[in-house]
Amino acid sequence: MSADAVTVETTFGPVRGSRDADVDVWRGIPFAAPPVGPLRWRRARDPQPWTQPRDATGFGPVCPQPTMPVIDLGPGTTSDEDCLYLNIWSPAGAAAEGERRPVLVWLHGGAYICGSGSQPLYDGTALVRASLDEELPAVVVTLNYRMGALGFAHFGDLTGAEAAFDANCGLSDVVQALRWVRANIERFGGDPDRVTVFGESAGGGLVTTLLAVPAAEGLFARAIAQSSPATSIYDHERGVRHTELLLSELHAPEGATAEQLRGLPVAALVTASTRVFNDVPIRYPGTIAYAPVVDGDLVPRDPVEAIQAGDAHDVPLMIGTNRDETSLFKWMKAPLMPVTQEQVGAMFDLIAQEQPELAIPPEDQVSGAYRGRSSAKSMGISRDLAFRMPALWIAEAHSRRAPVHLYRYDWATPLFRVLGIGATHATELPYVWGNPASTKLDISYRLGGRKTGAKVRRRMQQRWLGFAAGGDPVADSPALWQPYTTDGQHSLLIGAEDTAVTELDRNLLRAWGSDVLSFR
Repeated sequence: MSADAVTVETTFGPVRGSRDADVDVWRGIPFAAPPVGPLRWRRARDPQPWTQPRDATGFGPVCPQPTMPVIDLGPGTTSDEDCLYLNIWSPAGAAAEGERRPVLVWLHGGAYICGSGSQPLYDGTALVRASLDEELPAVVVTLNYRMGALGFAHFGDLTGAEAAFDANCGLSDVVQALRWVRANIERFGGDPDRVTVFGESAGGGLVTTLLAVPAAEGLFARAIAQSSPATSIYDHERGVRHTELLLSELHAPEGATAEQLRGLPVAALVTASTRVFNDVPIRYPGTIAYAPVVDGDLVPRDPVEAIQAGDAHDVPLMIGTNRDETSLFKWMKAPLMPVTQEQVGAMFDLIAQEQPELAIPPEDQVSGAYRGRSSAKSMGISRDLAFRMPALWIAEAHSRRAPVHLYRYDWATPLFRVLGIGATHATELPYVWGNPASTKLDISYRLGGRKTGAKVRRRMQQRWLGFAAGGDPVADSPALWQPYTTDGQHSLLIGAEDTAVTELDRNLLRAWGSDVLSFR
């Protein structure tokens, strides 16, 4: 195979990738100018063009971030502020043959502070091969975006130079990447009119936020939100409060100029970001340090409110959560999620204190929807306020204007059930991507379940690929996944076998009500 076979001319210059049997791969393509120096805390903009073929066989650097034991960035990974790169996997020869395949653009999770599009878990080779096996050939794109203080610090007028900083820089990176995909993906064998943006956790939060971002109109045709913390979108005041904590950790002098802040070493920013990340959920239970902010511009209003008002992009949506979302956080003993009765109580007190006008359901009404010991109830309440109820509130509203497919992921290996982890946060990812750990060091199947897991993987990939291809998430299963309606409340339980159900969450809707509970 000649180098020309995998060399593609983009709008900014040629890139040369590689071929792995039946999949062509391009890694480390810059989709934006390096956000360094005067571009730190500025929204993404076009990269400088180049003329010679650019080597696209290795991943670009990831956004500087703290080390997280649960996130494997891959061997030899480097980090740098110059991190705005994307990666493409396409059926071999699709670019040269001018094919137009559906495109899936992935937004990684990591609490808006860690992760990358180059994590081994998100290697697109297996998903593209699955698309070929299912005769639903697709193109897969992953990308990096700025995180932590670099991506989501909201300075407001803290420094007296409000015009010197942009809000939602990390979100702007995603919009810029989608613009790049819109302009270039046909050259890689993709269909710019069939782009599905999908993401999990923080990535899922970006997906639901994009539904209400005017600048993203026309950049994607469908959306998949997995475990989206959709209501973790903050107002100006909370964004500034968290950035004040950051400046305090940095020991920034009062009245520090934009130039002084842009001159701070990136290592100092990461260290301070991490301290604030750990501190905020303790000070303000139920909140996280970094997230998109309603800035009146890129994000003109709260996304869930926009969806409820019918002011969102009317694209087909797949949305869902995992049955045991919060067990991971209890197991990690992390303060990120309130999982004890005291923490949950403090979370409700904070909502009531900050939004006295909000109609918060009585505690006995909410707790009455949950069974078991107080600890189990607390974890259920935390899970549903953070993940399940936002998914339901969005499904209820968005289904009035566009097709919505709601799911709950229930599958867990026997070992995960014994350990009490169950179908916790992010455990669906290996099955969507087809990249479950398979070495002798992997403990997931220590007590069996591998054959069933392979069947779960195939059905999930069939459904995700089918939705991206034409909006119909069908699979080799008798369970017919019907679109959600406010009357029928159809949803799909993904388990050892898939089960189509109705009114799965009616008791939760009764207990929590239709008023969206969130922090501002």
